[in-house]
Amino acid sequence: MSEFSVELRDVVKKFPTPEGGEIFAVNQVTMKIRNGEFFSMLGPSGCGKTTSLRMIAGFEWPTTGEVFIEGEPMGRKPPYLRPVNTVFQSYALFPHMTVAENVAYGLEMEKTSKHEIKRRVGEILEMVKLGGMERRRPKQLSGGQQQRVALARSLVKRPKVLLLDEPLGALDLKLRKEMQLELKALQQEVGITFVYVTHDQEEALTMSDRIAVMERGKVLQVGAPVEIYERPNCRFVADFIGETNFLTGEVRSIEGNRVTMHIPSLNSDLVGTKASPVKVGDQAVISLRPEKIRIAENKALSQNCFSAKVLNTAYIGSDTRVFVDLGGVPLTVWEQNKISTLDPEAYYEHGEQIWVVVLPENALVLQEG
Repeated sequence: MSEFSVELRDVVKKFPTPEGGEIFAVNQVTMKIRNGEFFSMLGPSGCGKTTSLRMIAGFEWPTTGEVFIEGEPMGRKPPYLRPVNTVFQSYALFPHMTVAENVAYGLEMEKTSKHEIKRRVGEILEMVKLGGMERRRPKQLSGGQQQRVALARSLVKRPKVLLLDEPLGALDLKLRKEMQLELKALQQEVGITFVYVTHDQEEALTMSDRIAVMERGKVLQVGAPVEIYERPNCRFVADFIGETNFLTGEVRSIEGNRVTMHIPSLNSDLVGTKASPVKVGDQAVISLRPEKIRIAENKALSQNCFSAKVLNTAYIGSDTRVFVDLGGVPLTVWEQNKISTLDPEAYYEHGEQIWVVVLPENALVLQEG
């Protein structure tokens, strides 16, 4: 048995344009998705993630390159001959059928015995928390329940790989967050490989074992959520995953992983940590996560400590967003609200003079571009 459930090897997918040219929807993508892994493809619209998923499913074929499932090349094998099932954002349930009939449909097409169908449908409906709802029709269910029926219908056939194309996109925010945790728990329970497509960074971070960040048909970085967030390998990944501040400058010196950069807008040097290949003299960018920046009332360190002025604040409960002017450079800082107080003196005010402190390990030096 192959170590990888799904492999894309040098896959290219080109589509003709109305003007007679070609566009690369997927451009030289290589990915290895392990058995039993929750793997997400994350990126903005048009980055190639859905096209990649459709090529795994067999709805599209690569222009060049090959898709392997369980170590076997798929070539031009149609979807119904592949050991995969797909869950779409539109649940595509049959409105005239009950929940049980919707879930059983695929098994009936395969001529599974009635006894086996009843047993497997009962099992899977319990697993997705729909036990006792077998006789309801889709219109009698909430959006979250309909999504569970779509999941049950795909899982009841016991595919080797479940493909999910933005399946929670139609749900409201609170339900989506609940379903994220349920989906992750369900994946761990059934133990099969989930390949998930989303443009929602928080969703990918919450559920995935590993994430592939894509842009313009290419995979920019593959890694565990903590790796993608804490050590992005380029400006796009840092910018797309979560929120960050950028300062541009020139690399002055490098000692091991420590990089000293001159930041012209601050008229000062800043010491950071090398997160992508840079050399002395390069123009580079420093990524500063807002929650990793500290505010002090007095100068706290001899390096990476800068005088600043508070422009505005936004209290959002769990933290306060502090917008500061750092020598003409706007910076966002998130301060966690650790104490319970209504005292206005506890919060920063417009025009207040402060010091901004950045630890070198929280200042990631990345290639510009």
